[in-house]
Amino acid sequence: MNRQIDLAITAIAPLVWGSTYYVTTEYLPVGYPITMAALRALPAGLILLVLARQLPQGIWWARVFALGALNFTLFWTLLFVAAYRLPGGVAATVGAVQPLIVVFLASIVLGSAIRPTSITAAAMGIVGVGFLALGGNVGLDPVGLAAGLGGAISMGAGTVLTRKWQPSVPLLTFTAWQLSAGGLLLVPLAVLLEPPLPALDVQNILGIGYLGLIGAALTYILWFRGISRIEPGAVSALGFLSPLAAVLIGWVLLGQALTVWQIVGAGIVLSAISLGQLSGRSLRLTPLQHANHTTN
Repeated sequence: MNRQIDLAITAIAPLVWGSTYYVTTEYLPVGYPITMAALRALPAGLILLVLARQLPQGIWWARVFALGALNFTLFWTLLFVAAYRLPGGVAATVGAVQPLIVVFLASIVLGSAIRPTSITAAAMGIVGVGFLALGGNVGLDPVGLAAGLGGAISMGAGTVLTRKWQPSVPLLTFTAWQLSAGGLLLVPLAVLLEPPLPALDVQNILGIGYLGLIGAALTYILWFRGISRIEPGAVSALGFLSPLAAVLIGWVLLGQALTVWQIVGAGIVLSAISLGQLSGRSLRLTPLQHANHTTN
């Protein structure tokens, strides 16, 4: 499978994640960010774990919980906080620093070269997402902004370590481990830090089900697949599709008008993604990795 197809498949994940902000504000009960993150991660992880029928061994227990904490426990908690306190596009603006974080962390952890085109693409993406979000003349909440930045750092670190730690198991199994670990870490935090969840209505259940099965189980299989095949900086640049999708969803489903600056921002974001892919390159798989991918 060539690199263009790998990129297209990986891009599905951030496009779906762009709907998180809409689903959170329109379908979920307000004020339960940790509980919602737990309900999104743990059931999806356990379903995949039943399908995988394999548990981690040895050092992988520690690694899986570290990855689960970064990719799900911290990231999703902060994501929900940002989504509750900020409009979707604005929440995504702060998260747009993630590609820059990935570029520098990949250099330290993986020894990847810091290419000028990668930095340029990340900077362009941040500017473009800023136009997308701030062009709508909305207010800014400091707590929401801090949560968005913390989430970007957490997911950036998780992206790099996921590339560094590649177990000899199928992607479904690796995703199941991380989702389950992240969900298990979220449960005690939800119990200790948040009030009991009120009775859920059909709309709430549909929202949680969508975020868990589609926005978690399916998309993270695609995302981790991309991380294993494509350079981290190039994968991370695809993350700019998430705020673009968030703004477009707001326009189509909520009737939020697009300003001239937001249209300009969309063009800059798409240009940044293209530049980010030009700066990347396909990764040569080891025989063991190739065997894992062909089983999925």
